Amino acid sequence: MKRDGFNNATECWKAILSDVKKNAYLLEEIERFARENTAPANIVFGTSGWRGEIGTDFTFHNVRVVTTAVIEMFKTGRLRQMNALGVKDFDDIKRRGVIVGHDNRFLGPQFSSSVMGLLTKEGIKVYYADETTTPEISAAIDMLGAACSINITPSHNPANYSGFKFNPSDGGPAGAEITNAIEENANRLMTERVTIEEVRPEGVHRIDTMGLYEDFLKKRGTLDLEKIKRFIREENCFICIDYVYGATRGRPKVLLGESPKIECIRTEDDYLFGGVSPEPSARNMRAVLERLEENRYSFKLGVIMDPDGDRIRFTDGKADISMNHFGGMALHFLHTYKHIPGVLVKSVATSNFGNAIAKKVGIPVKETAVGFKNFRPYMLPDAKEQAIVAYEESDGISGYRNTLEKDAMFGLLLAIEMMADTKKNISEYLRELEERFGAYFPERASITVEHHLVGATLMQKLFTLNDRLYTGNKIAIGKNNKRIKDVITADGIKVVFEDESWLLIRPSGTEPKVRFYVETRSPDELGDMIKTAERLTKEAIA
Repeated sequence: MKRDGFNNATECWKAILSDVKKNAYLLEEIERFARENTAPANIVFGTSGWRGEIGTDFTFHNVRVVTTAVIEMFKTGRLRQMNALGVKDFDDIKRRGVIVGHDNRFLGPQFSSSVMGLLTKEGIKVYYADETTTPEISAAIDMLGAACSINITPSHNPANYSGFKFNPSDGGPAGAEITNAIEENANRLMTERVTIEEVRPEGVHRIDTMGLYEDFLKKRGTLDLEKIKRFIREENCFICIDYVYGATRGRPKVLLGESPKIECIRTEDDYLFGGVSPEPSARNMRAVLERLEENRYSFKLGVIMDPDGDRIRFTDGKADISMNHFGGMALHFLHTYKHIPGVLVKSVATSNFGNAIAKKVGIPVKETAVGFKNFRPYMLPDAKEQAIVAYEESDGISGYRNTLEKDAMFGLLLAIEMMADTKKNISEYLRELEERFGAYFPERASITVEHHLVGATLMQKLFTLNDRLYTGNKIAIGKNNKRIKDVITADGIKVVFEDESWLLIRPSGTEPKVRFYVETRSPDELGDMIKTAERLTKEAIA
């Protein structure tokens, strides 16, 4: 299949992304590839769903195959899968319904229509959320008592990607019991080269997920919306929200109301996100920083959200605050100012700043493998050990009685309530906590490896490091030798040293990459720690 000189969608995307203003018209070719390409794909659900390049592997044919795989699971799923879904049987699913939505990237409504058509054909009630965000869908599942949801979004991935997120009836990311069944069904159908015709959806129920989300926040009561709105109304404050052209655009204003003190930027329709990767990164924060510098207010807050509203990063113009530090601040605030009991929940790749706070104030810490789905046992409303806050270094956060999904709007509202109660800007609050509990300096990096190493082979090679990385042994890091205090293998290999610095070597489950996460008590050591992690990895896979 060849279109206007392009052999495939990947070639076309390269041309588009090389100059998004000049070549945006080529999206018409991408749509043709997406509709006409019937080549099978290998379906793998990562930490947050299946993702693929639009027109290459994320095509209308393959979306229909994956949707059919989901329906097969509904019909033939074993008791373990029904329990994981939180439903009785297929009839229960049909009655309770499935919520379908999408973010605002290219072909989102059209892919959603393909999903809904196949669902309604089976007599399944379908709620259509239209353009929406991940936490809204999670809240809507709870408020409507829906059986599950399908959200067409690849989260913060670049413009050439789309994705397929599946959430069961508790609103959280699907666990392995569910995703393994979908993968097995989908890859069998791919192998059989089945043809699944497009079906027009009928009898779809449109829903207002933002209204349901607001009702959910009031019902759960963790955040004080009235206090937050009063702070904005009465205090000398300025809030800048950068949506990077994503689906979160305008949504916080529904909760906070219109105000000249709130400025929203990059809200326009732009399938190509202005040529940037739409993630909450320090680099993408520049536009927010410019707005904060222009305004003289006592209280300032700037945030950037990703397209589906499940990641957020913060600044007040004086400090760039990632989730590594904001998560610890959230723990202290919710425990000390709002008197919420429970445990700290975080991934092994996340800063120990929160651990230091938890240790001094007597809060138990639960460290999990990377991926928000691993927080589920502590996020359920009836959990015996309930999370005060749950967060991971990739800028995802939720908290007590909130959604089981990462929730950027929760993070935004929490930051404003922090300012209202502490009477401090967030960088001042962070400095106060660092003075009391110590300063921590996290960083991450990665290397690319041969594609054939992806998966179990790479993990086996990395675990040969256990012969050298064990408690009591010393490792050369720069000019120093550091003694190992502990080794954690919940997800990759995490080595904790006696001076509280650490490094984590973790292979990607879906990409030919090994990721490094490190943390030191001095910024001067960060470079040496990353070099050490890279050296150890290269020696293991040589």
